[in-house]
Amino acid sequence: MEPIVLDGRTGEGGGQLVRLACGLAALTCQPVTIQHVRGNRRGGRGGGLKVQHVTSLSWLAKVTDAEVHGLAVGSENLTFKPRRSPAELVQRNFEIEADTDAASALLILQAIFPYVLFAGNDTNEPVVLHIYGGTNVHWSLSYEYFDQVLMPVFEERFGVRVQRELKTRGWNLGPRSRGHIALAVHPVRRGESLKFMPPPRFAYPSSYQVLRVDASIIAPRASHETVQEELGRSLGQVYPDAEIHFEIVEDSGHDTRWSILLVAHSPGGIRWGRDSLFSMPKKLKSTREKFIQRACARLCEALYEETTLGGTVDEFLQDQLVAVQALAEGFSTFPRGRISSQSTDGLVEKLGTIEVRDDTGTRKEKTHEPFGNGSTHTTTARWVASELLPGAEFHQEGDTVKGVGFCVL
Repeated sequence: MEPIVLDGRTGEGGGQLVRLACGLAALTCQPVTIQHVRGNRRGGRGGGLKVQHVTSLSWLAKVTDAEVHGLAVGSENLTFKPRRSPAELVQRNFEIEADTDAASALLILQAIFPYVLFAGNDTNEPVVLHIYGGTNVHWSLSYEYFDQVLMPVFEERFGVRVQRELKTRGWNLGPRSRGHIALAVHPVRRGESLKFMPPPRFAYPSSYQVLRVDASIIAPRASHETVQEELGRSLGQVYPDAEIHFEIVEDSGHDTRWSILLVAHSPGGIRWGRDSLFSMPKKLKSTREKFIQRACARLCEALYEETTLGGTVDEFLQDQLVAVQALAEGFSTFPRGRISSQSTDGLVEKLGTIEVRDDTGTRKEKTHEPFGNGSTHTTTARWVASELLPGAEFHQEGDTVKGVGFCVL
């Protein structure tokens, strides 16, 4: 089979394209070639493969017995030809360790997750992963977002079950530290596929009300009280009727390490997350308290802007769901924005009972380039998924997906 050839400069043009393409290639045993790897990342963040890409792809290459060319840090051209399906994964316990502390453990997981998710065996044993790398690093989801937003949505909407534990926190801010996350992934059973489970029917727009906001604060201990007060004040201004719950209040151990996550919850079970990772400047333009006040206010404002869009996902969750939607059986929908979501209630059931034609509102989107609503990460993820899973259909500017019903026999 000739490799599927992707231009790494397309759309978002970064590491997400590499992780998603190789993850789906490993799962489906399709060869893929990526040219101009991370071609939009030249300059400050550099182009080519980074440590976290090499770490995850080396693991995938090993378990799939893949033929690989260009698998090295800095490589701008990569060919990945897997030869073993998830059905052949016998070992059930793995340790995956990046060469640098700054490599994100969560992005390593993102690349290998599709393969592991379908690596079921006859006795339905979980696949246990110990991943060593950063848990709170720039340009990556934090462990808190993974734990409080991404995984609960995977479980509630697709029945994906992943037991997880943060063993050690790892930062790329301040003194480097290597994190450790432990996961037990319960794969989809042999011969079965993922199925979308719509949330209970509820009336729009009441479902967009924010009933509760969970705050996770990892910051220097001496500033905990100030951060809590400022978050409480700022959140009270935009969500006067919402309960505020401090989920985590933890000492970061250094003034260069600040990580704050806010998760808003609606009556209908929608979660919106927004987080911030930063360091306290060595030279403050004003007082420390003023800096904290501005940082908290900006974060609360960003969360408020997300929740007022009227969608069922936040910006960062939407692109993480695309691959699972494309692999699942039947229709699923996660719109971000009030215009699309006005017709969300009952949409999955309606689409499942009508013929999809080009002359109706349910026409299929063209997938030869990044497309649809959402961030460049989301539109690029749709394009990559459609290249590796050409049977997947995208409708309503990509908000609704008809997946291929992938299963391993």
